[in-house]
Amino acid sequence: MDGFVRKLVLRLADPGHPLSRNRHFHTFDNPEGRRALTLYRRLLSLKADLEQCRQEGGTASVRRDGEGDALKMELTFDRLRGRRVAMLDPGELELLEALPGVGRLR
Repeated sequence: MDGFVRKLVLRLADPGHPLSRNRHFHTFDNPEGRRALTLYRRLLSLKADLEQCRQEGGTASVRRDGEGDALKMELTFDRLRGRRVAMLDPGELELLEALPGVGRLR
């Protein structure tokens, strides 16, 4: 993962001093900035689903998928009788675990 993208995602997720997308619009007006914003929104969505899964007593698991570095995160929702599967690379999982309230998933 690009270091700049990683720094932006961590800065967007910082609860104490979040990076304002309006004030720093020029930062997000390039491919790396757009990638960071897209990744941040995806991680927030996964975090919300993970919190819902935990509240409802569902299960969350992370395991390697195949022979590469790809990781498969699976959330089960008992109430809905459904599941969400997300493919992450190790860097994305690390960023997800760094979000407040998520904690270690492996």
